[in-house]
Amino acid sequence: MQTCPLVPQSNEKEVLKKIQKLKTELGEQVLILGHHYQREEVFAFADISGDSLKLSQQAADSTSPYIIFCGVHFMAETADILTTDAQTVILPDLAAGCSMADMANDEQVNEVWAELASVIDVEASVTPVTYINSTAALKSFCGQHGGIVCTSSNAQKTLEWSWAQRDKILFFPDQHLGRNTALAMGMSDELMIVWDPLLPLGGNSLESIQKAKLILWKGYCSVHMLFQAEHVHDMREEYTDIQILAHPECDRSVCDIADFVGSTEAIIAHVAAAKTGQRFAIGTELNLVNRLRLQFPQKPVHFLSPTICMCSTMFRTDPQHLLAALQSIADHHITNQVKVHETDKHWAKISLQRMLAI
Repeated sequence: MQTCPLVPQSNEKEVLKKIQKLKTELGEQVLILGHHYQREEVFAFADISGDSLKLSQQAADSTSPYIIFCGVHFMAETADILTTDAQTVILPDLAAGCSMADMANDEQVNEVWAELASVIDVEASVTPVTYINSTAALKSFCGQHGGIVCTSSNAQKTLEWSWAQRDKILFFPDQHLGRNTALAMGMSDELMIVWDPLLPLGGNSLESIQKAKLILWKGYCSVHMLFQAEHVHDMREEYTDIQILAHPECDRSVCDIADFVGSTEAIIAHVAAAKTGQRFAIGTELNLVNRLRLQFPQKPVHFLSPTICMCSTMFRTDPQHLLAALQSIADHHITNQVKVHETDKHWAKISLQRMLAI
């Protein structure tokens, strides 16, 4: 796989001018997608902004032959799965990954599936569900085993669908989204277990596995785990009128006491719909919170944590990488293309289509 050589530049202003020039020259040949967590100087060039699934769907609806996905690797993979063979998906920096997605790979998941099969009938009793924040290989695994993909906004619907298929769910890679969603649906703690792939039987007893309705992979988002219950209490102590908004990737201790728990898109919509003067403290990635602060100056927006919680891998995509991606298209020498293997693409698309159907 060829990678984009960075174009040497004297200053960022010059880089931004060159990006705009190339973007104008290439016109409708290129669609630039900007995830909500992108840094502002890159986000400003996005033709479409949103969460990972929305952006991939917009790419699939587009006729542009080149898709530049300013996000992370699993997002570009999803875009490649949903777009046509006539479209090329480019990730400005191939090193822009996701620590959560890396916590469950296809080899581990296959090993866990086989280990579960040694104590229960997995094919008859377990539906695998992967969060969209996962590799194409895991989406493919779910497609092959009657499973499904979920997002943070449709997790409840996908869990309902999954339990209608089989008695148990294996949910990966983020335990917190699975747990917070199930708790909101009324499931008791006794019916959930955490599976550590590094331990025999995930660190669980045979009895607890047989009893469990939800098997949660021991994974998490390093950004959202930085938010703590004490941050919620501190904000409420300082501002009596404040609303606490949390992403469902946050720990249960935060979500249990938040005023609103929802996906990135849901948080944005919640702030937009609020009355003027309403104050918020938001537990999600810093770039999005700062953007909301600028977008709604009449609604005071605070970052929930005193610690900077920024997605460092998302931050890898800078103006220099975006310029290099555009230049590769202009030079007819495409680099940093993300292309999913045909077998994985086939089965991953099936698991995505199951989600979209509900």
